[in-house]
This record gives sequence, structure tokens and C-alpha cells, in this order.
Amino acid sequence: VNPQSPPGAAGEGPGDADDEGPVRRQGKVTVKYDRKELRKRLNLEEWILEQLTRLYDCQEEEIPELEIDVDELLDMESDDTRAARVKELLVDCYKPTEAFISGLLDKIRGMQKLSTPQKK
Repeated sequence: VNPQSPPGAAGEGPGDADDEGPVRRQGKVTVKYDRKELRKRLNLEEWILEQLTRLYDCQEEEIPELEIDVDELLDMESDDTRAARVKELLVDCYKPTEAFISGLLDKIRGMQKLSTPQKK
């Protein structure tokens, strides 16, 4: 018996792996959702909120209920379809929306979807 080893620890390789299990899972999350991509998405969402408050001439809390789903836009085949979808969402905005739509399309170009497919 080795007095420096805790009881039952001698020869238990899996016990060591269990201790590191949560660390490994954290690593997978970081790989699955790239921090750089998350930062880009957060910056985009902040930009969208700022632009919508200008378009609707109101505070953030007063913006009409609308959801601009970036992943939905990224799934679309062309900028024309994306622009039409955003224009549809902003139908009740009385200010011109062309600059916002153009800026949004420029910002999402090259972005990756964050939602993971549920297919197995």
C-alpha cells in the first residue's frame, strides 16, 4: 500500500479521466461555437438594435415586435431574397429602410450559422 495514494486510487485510470471530464466538455463547447463568430454575432445584434431604434425613432424597449433571424437569412439563397425578407419584417417602418437592409446584408456576408442542425 502506498501511503501517498488515496484508498482505491491505485491502478484506476478511468478515475483520472472522470476528473478531467468536465474540462473536456467545456473544450467541445468552445470548438462547437467559435468565440470569434459569437463576438461577430453579438456585435451584429447590437448594431441591429441601434439601427432599429433610429429607424423607428424610439427607445430599444419601444421597438415593435419583430425578429430578424440571422440564421434564417443565412439559409436563404440570395441577397435579393434576404432583402425581401427583411423588408417584409420592416413593413410598418415609415422611414427608408434600404440603407439598413444593405448594411445588414454586408455585415452577414461570410458569417456562419450558429444554430446546430437537429438531424441524426
